[in-house]
Amino acid sequence: QVQVVESGGGLVQAGGSLRLSCAASGSIFSINAMGWYRQAPGKQRELVASITSGGGTHYADSVKGRFTISRDNAKNTVYLHLNSLKSEDTAVYYCNVDIYGTYYWGKGTLVTVSS
Repeated sequence: QVQVVESGGGLVQAGGSLRLSCAASGSIFSINAMGWYRQAPGKQRELVASITSGGGTHYADSVKGRFTISRDNAKNTVYLHLNSLKSEDTAVYYCNVDIYGTYYWGKGTLVTVSS
């Protein structure tokens, strides 16, 4: 069994920064891609950023230049650094982990940006 747990969300003023963490644990030999998604109230879940096992990254256009994704393979952990936050970044942020083609989700962490 695999567990995925996010942390680091909270309330921040516009222009501020946060760092989200996501740790995967359990029966894991290796992890392929890891990613962050978000879902704002009344909207569909969307991909924010992803990172491959080799370190290749992909970002949504809306966060390019502001957010940075990174991972620590030894700790099965992925991070999302959120900078220059805007009110439209308010959402529940979910971590997704690809382990041999099976995708595991965390329960999410809430990020609220006040203007």
